[in-house]
Amino acid sequence: MDEELRGAYLRRLGLEAEDPSVEALHRIHRAHVELVPYETVWLHMSESWDIDPDASARRIAREHRGGYCFHLNGALSQLLRALGYEVTRHVGGVHGPDGPSGESMTNHLVLTVAGLASDENPGGVWYVDAGLGDALHDPIPLVPGEYAQTPWHFELTETPGDVGDWHFRHDPRGTFVGMSFRSAPAGMAEFAARHRFLSTSPESSFAHVVTAQLRDSAGVDILLGLVLSRAGSGASPAVALTNRDDWFGVLADRFGIRLDGCDPVARDRLWERVLGAHRAWQADRDRNGS
Repeated sequence: MDEELRGAYLRRLGLEAEDPSVEALHRIHRAHVELVPYETVWLHMSESWDIDPDASARRIAREHRGGYCFHLNGALSQLLRALGYEVTRHVGGVHGPDGPSGESMTNHLVLTVAGLASDENPGGVWYVDAGLGDALHDPIPLVPGEYAQTPWHFELTETPGDVGDWHFRHDPRGTFVGMSFRSAPAGMAEFAARHRFLSTSPESSFAHVVTAQLRDSAGVDILLGLVLSRAGSGASPAVALTNRDDWFGVLADRFGIRLDGCDPVARDRLWERVLGAHRAWQADRDRNGS
């Protein structure tokens, strides 16, 4: 990452460059999940994004966009390396109620940062993840245990010889069940095939519902299709934003996704697609009496 891009990225996060430390790592992580959205708006606008970490960093720094795990953690790893941190990428797999599986591996990119010992974490290795949407607000020690980050409680377990070497269990109220990851270092090429599937296949869950999520110290804002909700402090009933201006306004004001410079035709297609998906979902709910 060149110096100009590093500076633009830090300005996007509202931070100054500083030497690596536990405290600085926490500041970077918090700023990232609070300001850079987990989002798939790009996919539903038929934008073709690759997972090159520098390209992801440029979109974050200069276009105020986000992405999903491959973009967010890929870019974050580049920024941390440019600041002097010892960063490693790992293959992970987010899973559902059936538990970890080999099939799910490579659907998530995980980061660890080493060399930052503290009283809380004498070994100095931290699990870092800005790509799980509603999960981590701060890094957590790569040490088995339970961790509380308002409004959630997490559990990190060492699982050598299993599907992965570590398992992260999300709070039962979160948007997913858990995620396993391997200790071995991984290159971005290991995620390329899964990214192609997730971003282009009609069978991908990402293709069905657009999402935007932003974490803060007290909770998380979540947009799924037209439905806006909040978990944690200030939680309120989910509301459907069926007015176009309201929906684009929430994207811009609540999630920082401003599409003013996009092709108006692309914005129209996005709205029609999201509204159509919402109407189909609502009709299905009505048929099933839910």
